[in-house]
This record gives sequence, structure tokens and C-alpha cells, in this order.
Amino acid sequence: MYALVDANAFYCSAEQVFRPEWRNRPIVVLSNNDGCIVAANKQAKALGIQKFGPYFEAKKLCEQKGVIALSSNYELYGSLSSAMMEVIGRFAPEQHIYSIDESFLSFKHCYPAIPCLATHATKIRRAVWKETRLPVCVGIGATLTLAKVANHAAKKIAGYNGVCAIDSVSQRNNILKSMQTSDVWGVGKRISKRLNDMNITNAYALSQMKTGLAKKHFSIELERTVRELNGEECKGWDEARADKKQIFSTRSVGNRIVEVSSLCQALSKHAAIAAAKARAQGSLCKSMMIFATNSPFDERPGGFKYIHHFASPTNDSCELIEAATQIAFTRFRADIRYYKIGIGLINLSSAAHLQGDLFENTKNPAMMTVLDKINAQYGTDSLFIAAQGISQKWSMRREMLTPQYTSCWHDIPLIKC
Repeated sequence: MYALVDANAFYCSAEQVFRPEWRNRPIVVLSNNDGCIVAANKQAKALGIQKFGPYFEAKKLCEQKGVIALSSNYELYGSLSSAMMEVIGRFAPEQHIYSIDESFLSFKHCYPAIPCLATHATKIRRAVWKETRLPVCVGIGATLTLAKVANHAAKKIAGYNGVCAIDSVSQRNNILKSMQTSDVWGVGKRISKRLNDMNITNAYALSQMKTGLAKKHFSIELERTVRELNGEECKGWDEARADKKQIFSTRSVGNRIVEVSSLCQALSKHAAIAAAKARAQGSLCKSMMIFATNSPFDERPGGFKYIHHFASPTNDSCELIEAATQIAFTRFRADIRYYKIGIGLINLSSAAHLQGDLFENTKNPAMMTVLDKINAQYGTDSLFIAAQGISQKWSMRREMLTPQYTSCWHDIPLIKC
């Protein structure tokens, strides 16, 4: 049996942890530079606020309805996510952190010792709330996909109240009949549309699909999904979250970049972010994309995109930054006010299978290990490459940013006793 523990509207819930007066109030969280609505709690959705739309279009409605709009506080979210995952991990011998607000648990070797899985799930939910003040829903099923299905029921179907443990075929089928195909884990909108054309309109119909047909007309992944919906275990941790084939770090800047030094700093920043992500999943980069453009709404759109190929695969921040800054100096144009910049690692290979070159002038991997360990322990950019710049005038605009209560000394809450 597996459990999926998922936080409810995580970004919004994280903002309410240190602001109890905001609980049960409508909240939306905005993307980089306060551009789009990336998170909205159920109170905001009930007022007609839609996710992933431009904030300027919903701003008037938010003000009329008293919706609290906030900038993304990534430092706070990362800190609270770590605390939440630590609590969740105590309730099973195996844990797989799937995303910033989702975690799988495996009861494979301890299930007989748990008298009631639903009661155990309730204990998880209460412990997370007591220790982090984050509301979560818990779904339990015989496979990873059914754990996702149970979590959907815990959140969306009345009567479950945040906890659902699928322990019978009839219960499973009733839940699947209430779910659309697009609600099934791994079934996107495009596949869902094709399934609807085949008169497969809900998750139960998908579970009754012949596995050979699913593989023939779609893929082996959909075949595995069908099998998992019927309680046959086909997916493991590796399939749940495979390494990325490409790694990108892009952003729209808060202030337009008009100087080559600022462009070099911004690209260096994103090269360092991409390199850290590559090291985290044990990947090396053979090719790197560097790009910088102005806004497509400008009178004369312009910019550059360049692909740099390395002599040997690397994930060294210094090496990536050196290449990015060289390209920036040669491609910079003073008549363009750069707005969107980024780095993409597009040709990745496994560091575990690297075949070295005897005459290669390699960088020092130990230095990157120290860099990652310090930033993991003391917070992002506690230690960084000087090329990223000290005063980053181009950094993203976050005009409605709340304090970083758990990661900044100046923002730690004061308690009066």
C-alpha cells in the first residue's frame, strides 16, 4: 500500500502559517515579477478568481472582493516544505518526495502492523497541522496511481474530509466513476481528448480499457496507468519522477537590462541555478543554450539565442558561467532593453557513466560539492560565484513580498511573553 500526502493550495497555506488572521480568507500568490496568478486557495476560487491568468486582469476583482494578493516567497515555501516532509517521513519506513508539496509513503513492509490505514492517515494529517500549521490531504491505495486517485477523492469528494484509503474494489470503482480522465495521474489534456473521442469519458472507463489497446494506440505508460488503476503495481519511485532530459532556468527581469555587465550577471545567476539542478540529479551538460530578448510587445522585438557546445560534459558552475558571459559580451546590443533571459542545459548525460579524457583540463568537483552543501545548510546563495553580482538591479520585482520568517534573521517573528 502507498500513501500520497499533498498540501492544500500550498503557496497560499504557507503564507497563512505566520498570519493566523489570514486563515479562511481568499488569497492568491503571483508569479515572478507579480505577473500571473500561480496559486489560489478555495476561498479565492469561490469568488471567481482563476489560476494562471494575468494578475492585472483580475486585480480589480481582487480588490472588490477583498482577496489578498502576494508575491511568491520561495524562501519561505522551501523552508516550510522541508519541515512538512520531515514530519511526513516519520509515518513510514520509505518516503519519496515527489514535489515541493507532495510526498509518497510506502507501507510495503509494515502494512500488517497498521490496524487501520485510514486512522493512520488521519494521524499524519493531524501531526502535519500540529507541527507546521499546513493543511494536507492523504490518499492511500494499492499502487502509486491509486494513491493519487485516493488523494483526489480526499480533496474533491464530499464525505472524505481530507482522508481516503481505498480498501475495496467497489469503493475504488465509485471514485473512478466520479473522476474525469484528465484527473488521472499521467493523463494530460491531449490524451484525455483522444480518450473522449473513443467514448472513454471517465477514469472508470479508462480502467476497463484493454491494456493491449492502450499500448497500441497510446503508449506503454498509459498501459501501466490502466494496470495500476486495477490494483496491479507497475510504477516505482524511478518511474514516478525520472531525471529531467533538459534543465532550464529563465526569468523576466524586474528592471530592463541595458548594460552588458548586468546581462552577464543575470546570465551567470541562471547558469549557476541550472548547474546546481544538474548536480542534484547527477547529470552533466554537453550543450548549453543562452538567450536574452526584449518583450514581444515592444515595438521592435529583438535579442539573441546561442547554443554553446562543451568539449566534455560538465556541471561545473564556473565553467558554465564562463561560457555564458563570453557569449553575452559578444552578442550584447546597446539598442535592446532586455526583458527575458535564461540558460538551458539541453544535452544531458549521466555523471555516473562519464568517460574521462586523459588530457582534459577538468574543474574541481570538490569545490562544487562544498558550494552545494553550504547552500543546502544555510540557504540559497549563502555562497555564490562573484560573477552573479552583489547588487542585482535586474532582479525580479516582488512588491507584495511577505517576510521570510524562517530563513532570514531580520524576519524571524518576535514573541512577546
